Amino acid sequence: MTMVYHDEDGNVDYLRGKRVGVIGYGNMGSPMALNLRDSGVDVILHEPRAERREQALADGFTPVAIAELVAAADIIMPLLRDEAMPKIYLEGVSPHLRRGQTLIFSSAYNLTFGFIEAPPFVDVGLVAARTHGAAVRDRYLSGEGYASFVAVAQDASRSAWPTILAVAKAAGALKVGAIETRFEQETELDLFLQQAVLPVLHQVVITAAELLMKLGYPPEAVFTELYLSGETSDYLRAAASQGLLKALDSQSLTAQYGILSRYERFNDLKLERLMEITLEEIRSSKFAQEWSKEFNADYPRLRNLLKSRRAMDMWELEQQTIDALQRDGD
Repeated sequence: MTMVYHDEDGNVDYLRGKRVGVIGYGNMGSPMALNLRDSGVDVILHEPRAERREQALADGFTPVAIAELVAAADIIMPLLRDEAMPKIYLEGVSPHLRRGQTLIFSSAYNLTFGFIEAPPFVDVGLVAARTHGAAVRDRYLSGEGYASFVAVAQDASRSAWPTILAVAKAAGALKVGAIETRFEQETELDLFLQQAVLPVLHQVVITAAELLMKLGYPPEAVFTELYLSGETSDYLRAAASQGLLKALDSQSLTAQYGILSRYERFNDLKLERLMEITLEEIRSSKFAQEWSKEFNADYPRLRNLLKSRRAMDMWELEQQTIDALQRDGD
């Protein structure tokens, strides 16, 4: 049975007298640094980007040089974007590491694919939120918490787990439950969601919107029904808290019959095979190599893909619908 850790499994007092160094004040670095500080943890920060340093200063942090951070911190959290982190780690972190320190990542990507290799004398762990950075902060402040994955890849001190769980608790990552996993599993599951599930969602919603508008349904009604009303996200929220089956049970009998009686219509073996191919590309490092080339070339294909997607006519109609729904009482 897979271990699931909760608040009672972590002890923030374990971090007393220790300093956590957060590298990066962006999507995940900012909420993690703020959450840890608000839990009474001693946090220092390095941020290479000027605009992010200004935000960190406004939030009460005083960013330091990366060599100073590594020298002063007992626990180091490299929280920059996956593609940007290896160079900074190699030049600024690795040369200054010492025995007894702990590296804690929020994404296992770079270690899974060998872009970052930790020396054998440090502990290496993972506290990976299963949501985006803004929600990590919002759900900490609300006391709701968020689901996460935790892992230990290297336990040089023989006491890595108490450190990982203490950091996870201080960050709000044990409130809902933290699932113990392996580094490569976190990476593969994360990429699989991004590459095999979300593309299907985008394809289905865009195809449905274009079909309905072509057949004469008003764009305002189409976008509202498909997702702007929040009905779809409410369904997924119910699934997140109660499970998919109970979310289905909460629907009207008409909806239940419609979903179940038409389900097989979309049960295409081709979809399963496409998902298998996608997972094979992830596990073989083919995607990681592709993404590394894309990053080193300054994202040419991504820019073209975004340009093509943004050129679709439906987004103007979508924005008009959003504007109409958000008008104040007219």
